[in-house]
Amino acid sequence: MQFSPPLVEARLIKRYKRFLADVEIAGTYLTVHCPNPGSMLGLAEPGSRCWLAPKTGTKLPYGWELVESKASGAAALVGINTGRANAIVAEGLAKGSFADLPSATVAREVKVGAASRLDFRLADAAGTPCWVEVKSVTLSRNSGIAEFPDARTDRGSRHLAELGLLSQAGQRAVLLFLVQRSDCREVRLAADIDPTYAAAMTQARAQGVEIRAFSCEIGPTGIDAGHEIAFIHS
Repeated sequence: MQFSPPLVEARLIKRYKRFLADVEIAGTYLTVHCPNPGSMLGLAEPGSRCWLAPKTGTKLPYGWELVESKASGAAALVGINTGRANAIVAEGLAKGSFADLPSATVAREVKVGAASRLDFRLADAAGTPCWVEVKSVTLSRNSGIAEFPDARTDRGSRHLAELGLLSQAGQRAVLLFLVQRSDCREVRLAADIDPTYAAAMTQARAQGVEIRAFSCEIGPTGIDAGHEIAFIHS
């Protein structure tokens, strides 16, 4: 996924009210949109280098896309825009980047049950379905290790329950962790942050839900799905 128009480098002053951030661009101070409703633990340190996407037709001139984080040691680029994750996965499916996931047909935001949706309903040439829910991962508190979630997520637990029901009904169900960081080799659960999600994960895996994790190749020009990395469920 290429950034068009190109991103603009800035310096973070502060992030606040979840969806706002103050930045400095070449001596000019601006308020920009922060497209990440999560805690952004370790990713909103004042003074951090960040990159912004120019926006038109909105009150705020830029949207925050990348940040340089040193939270887990060496500097790493992190994609903080959670809304990009599904687009990155969709492009990866089209390129065949996700081993063993069918892509003959790809439906997005498919309704499941009475009041919820899952990100993708895939199918192979024979029409066999495969349900996929994508979770954008940005937290890293230890070098080389990504963690999810970075805050309590009742919605995430509900998605795991829905995937479990689909798996029990004989359909393939996949939870895909997309690690929008350039410095991680594995994904673990942040059970201390959300023990309910950790318990939901244990149940979902027992019901046959597949857990996959993929890295990203990240730069100021774009983000692409990378290679598969380990998911460690302890």
